[in-house]
Amino acid sequence: MSKNKTNFLVQGSILAMSGILVRLIGIIYRVPVQNIIGTEGQTYYGVAYDVYSLFLLISSMSMPLAVSKIVSAKVARNEIKNAYKAFFGALFIGVIIGLIVASVMFFGAEGFADLCAYPSAAPAIKILAPVLFIMSVLGVLRGFFQGMGTMMPTAISQILEQIANAIVSIVGAMVLFKMGKTASEHAAYGAAGSTLGTLVGASVAFVFLVFVFLIYVPVLKRQVRKNRYVREESYGDLLKELLYTILPVLLSTTIYNFSSILDSSVFGNICEGIFHMKQSEYASLYGIYSGSYKLITTAPIAVASALSSAIIPSIIRSVTAGDRRMTFSKIESSMKLTMIFAIPAGAGLSVLGGPILDLLFGLGGNGQAVGIMWLSILTVVVFSMSTISNAVLQGIDRMKTPIINAGISMVLHYIFLIVSLIVFKPNLYVVVIADIIFGLVVCILNAISIYRYIGYRQEIVKTFLLPLISAAIMAIFTFCSYKVFYLLTEINAISCMIAIFVAIIVYGITLLLLRGIEEEEILMLPKGRSILNLLQKLRLF
Repeated sequence: MSKNKTNFLVQGSILAMSGILVRLIGIIYRVPVQNIIGTEGQTYYGVAYDVYSLFLLISSMSMPLAVSKIVSAKVARNEIKNAYKAFFGALFIGVIIGLIVASVMFFGAEGFADLCAYPSAAPAIKILAPVLFIMSVLGVLRGFFQGMGTMMPTAISQILEQIANAIVSIVGAMVLFKMGKTASEHAAYGAAGSTLGTLVGASVAFVFLVFVFLIYVPVLKRQVRKNRYVREESYGDLLKELLYTILPVLLSTTIYNFSSILDSSVFGNICEGIFHMKQSEYASLYGIYSGSYKLITTAPIAVASALSSAIIPSIIRSVTAGDRRMTFSKIESSMKLTMIFAIPAGAGLSVLGGPILDLLFGLGGNGQAVGIMWLSILTVVVFSMSTISNAVLQGIDRMKTPIINAGISMVLHYIFLIVSLIVFKPNLYVVVIADIIFGLVVCILNAISIYRYIGYRQEIVKTFLLPLISAAIMAIFTFCSYKVFYLLTEINAISCMIAIFVAIIVYGITLLLLRGIEEEEILMLPKGRSILNLLQKLRLF
C-alpha cells in the first residue's frame, strides 16, 4: 500500500472515528432532552434545526469542502502562498455571508416557523441564528486544515463541540421548559433551551481552532517564504475561484438538506389542511421520525461523511498528478470501508429497532416507530453510498453533476411523498420510504455519472456481497441472542448490550472468515498493526 493511500486512509479513519463518537454523544444527550421536552417539543426543535441547517448551507456548509478542494489543489502544485491567500479570501467571504444569513434567520424566525406550519418553533429558530456566523468562520478553518492534509484539528474540534453541546442542551432544556404556562409553551421553550447547546458548542469549537491556527502560523509562514518562485495569484482571481467552487457545492448540499425541511412542511400542511389534525397531534407523530429514527440512522452515516471529507482533497491530488490507478484505488477503498460499516450497522438497527427505541426513548410500544426501524438498513446504506459518490464527483471536478442528480431524485421523492400521504393518510412509513427513494436514485445516477466521466466501476463482491452475507448471519445471531437474554433477565438494557456485543463479534469473525477485509484495511485502523497481529495469533487472518 502506497504512502499516499495510507495517509488518506489514516486521515479518513481519524475523522470517521471522531464522527462516530460525535454521533454517539448526540444520541446519548438527545435521550434526556427528548424526555424533558417530549415528542412535541422534539418536533419544534427538529423544525428549527431544519431551518438552521438550510441557512447553514448558505453560510458555511459548502465552505469546508470548497476551501479544502482549492487548498489541496494548490498544495499538490506546491503553491503554498496561493493556498494561504485562498484561505484569507475564504475567510472574508465567510464573515460577510455569515453576518447576512444570521440576520435574515433571526429577524425572519416567526415567518419561517409559520411557513413550516409550526409557529411554536420560532424561539428555537432565533437562538440558532447567531450560530450561523460562528459556523461560517469555523467552516473556513476546518476546510483549510483538511486541504493541508490533516483531519486532526477538525476531529478534535467536533468532539469538543459536541461535548459542550450535550451539557448545555440538557441544562438549557430543563431551565427553559419550566418557563411555559401551557403544555405547548413548555414544549416550545424546552426546544429553544436545547438549541442553546448548539450555540455554546460552536463557540467552543471556534475558540479551539483559532488557537490551533495561531500555533500553526509560524510554520505556515516558513513554508510561504520557501515558496518564492510560484506565480502569485491575485485576491480577485482567488475569490472568483472560491465562488465558482462554493456555488455548485452549495446547490448540491442545499437540495439534500432542503428535503428535510420540506418533508416536515409537506407532512404538517397535509395533516392540517387535508386531514384537519391539530399541530400538537401531527407534531408528536413527526417527532418520532425526526427525533428518533433520523437521529439513530444518521450515526452510521457519519463514517461516510467523514470519509467524504478526506477523499475529496485526496482524489484532487491524485487527479492533479494524473495518477488514474491511485484515483481508482482511493474510490474503491472509500466505498468498501463505508459499506463494511454501513451494512452491519443498518442490519443491527433493523433487528434491534424496537428494543433500542424502548431503551433510548421509551417508544418500544409504538407500532409505527418500531415498524419503520426495519427499514434502517436501506436508509443507512443508500445515504452512505450517495455521500461517498457525491464526494467522488466533486473530487474529479464534476461539480454540477451532483446538483442535477440530487434535483432529479428530489422531484421523484416528493411526487411519491405527496401522493402517498394523501392516499394512505399520514404515517411514518411513507416518509421513510420516500427518503430511501431519494437516496437510491442519487446512488444510481451518481454511479452512472462516475462511470461516464472516468470509466470507474465499483467492485461488487467484497464491497457489497460479503458484508451483506456477514451482516445477515450477524442479524440472526443478534436477534436470537436478544430474545434469549430477555427471556432470562427481562431487562431490556442488558439484553440490548449483550446483543450488540454478539453482533460485533459475529460480524467481525464472519467477515474475516469470508476474506471480506484485507490486510491494508486493517492496518489503516487505529492500532491496526496490533489488531492484525492479534487476528493472526487467533488464526482468523
